[in-house]
Amino acid sequence: MVLDHIKGVGHDLAGVLPKDDIPWYKKPHLLRLNFSILCLVAFSSANGYDGSMMNGLQALPQWQEFMNHPTGAWLGFINAVQSLGALVLLPVVAWCNNAIGRKKTIAIGYFWLCLGVGLQTGATNHVAFVLGRLFLGGATAFYSASAPLLITETAYPTHRGILTALYNTGWYVGSSIAAWATYGTRNYDNSWAWRVPSILQLLIPVLALPGFLLAPESPRWLCAMDRSTEARAFLVRYHAGNDETLPLVQFELEEIDGTLRLERELSVETSYMDMIRTKGNRHRTFISVTMGIFSQWSGNGIVSYYLAPVLTTIGVTSVTNQTLISGLLQIWNLILAVVGAISVDRLGRRSLFLVSCLGMLTCYVVITGLAASFAKTHVSSIGVAVIPFLYIYFGFYDIAFTPLLFGYVCEIWPYTLRARGVAVTQVVTQLAVFFNIFVNPIALEAIAWKYYLVYVVILVLITLTIYFLYPETNGHSLEEMVAVFDGKAADTSFSVNIDKTGAEEEQQVEKV
Repeated sequence: MVLDHIKGVGHDLAGVLPKDDIPWYKKPHLLRLNFSILCLVAFSSANGYDGSMMNGLQALPQWQEFMNHPTGAWLGFINAVQSLGALVLLPVVAWCNNAIGRKKTIAIGYFWLCLGVGLQTGATNHVAFVLGRLFLGGATAFYSASAPLLITETAYPTHRGILTALYNTGWYVGSSIAAWATYGTRNYDNSWAWRVPSILQLLIPVLALPGFLLAPESPRWLCAMDRSTEARAFLVRYHAGNDETLPLVQFELEEIDGTLRLERELSVETSYMDMIRTKGNRHRTFISVTMGIFSQWSGNGIVSYYLAPVLTTIGVTSVTNQTLISGLLQIWNLILAVVGAISVDRLGRRSLFLVSCLGMLTCYVVITGLAASFAKTHVSSIGVAVIPFLYIYFGFYDIAFTPLLFGYVCEIWPYTLRARGVAVTQVVTQLAVFFNIFVNPIALEAIAWKYYLVYVVILVLITLTIYFLYPETNGHSLEEMVAVFDGKAADTSFSVNIDKTGAEEEQQVEKV
């Protein structure tokens, strides 16, 4: 009988999990592992900090004067250049993940972070500031395409879904600090009003460094490198609490080794072309691509990078009010994103996606109507009414698209293509961001509130796509996910020897 608290795993795996009621935080091995993973979650703060900081800087007269009051395409490029830096390096990141391991790849991100922050903070002209943002894109690439892999491949089986989903919630930790940093420096009468928020981009990654150094390498990568002894040592130490006789160790090791062996038999070398060779992989690729698009083209891009201009269109023009609204919005986002992340196993991925889409669509219709009414009447109360709906809209976005952008994509791909699958999502996401934040200021300046109608139509298409083409993945281990996408075409059964009663017994773990 499986305990009630064992959720998010299949029947076979649940059968070998420890049957005790001891919470994870009272188990030293899981406490250490989860501490390291939560520090990995903090790396997503780098990207969130950038988006919120640029939002806040646009409300600061000091930054506007330094950058000569950028508007339209030039403002869009200043914001989008960070995505350009990430785009250039993402293919390199995918190769590094498979060649040198997840942990060493993340470490390279620190180099790009320090280089970008140094240039941006010490900028004496427009070029240096923009170059700093370009190099910060490198940090985004190395963190966002590596840390989720290490989290999902090292997490304890019953914690994997929630911890992987938590990764992207760190975006709002960074965005909250950035929003309040710009709020706190808004009254400075010199360039430190924007230089202080710039240098604080280092804060969270530096605080996460001790946990990162303690983090173990992925056992799946170790097995892929024919270092199964080290992978077993990881499983014994971090998943079994140094109990080598625990059936879970042998089950996980055999499952990982068996799946990797079968993947090698099917394809000696993998390439991006393997992502479209089979029906199951084409389905995965479709999800990876559309997730990147949906995460940025659901209307959030306008508010994420251009909240100040949006607030101006509804009559909120005070620097203090704009930065205060931004700061409170980031805290709200963080709370709702965490709620969504811890609900992925209880409510399922599809339910969260569909509730999110329908909620965002409803809010955008209301926001569009209110913005249109304000544009005609200029009644301040109508403009102010948009603000709570912006919060409600982001609440619906946060419960699904924040936690599942990486949580869902990481779990649908087999090991040999997982790094490439995440890289594809990241490339598409950065392309969508680049296009979005380059076009948004031009469109807002040209047609104001009418631009919101475009996202109403897009949200309808997103909802229909998810309803028909995004399957539920809850209740499957990473190795079992093949059953969801490849069905009976993927006969990957292999034998697992586990000791449940003190004697060796053979079990057939079927992968269909």
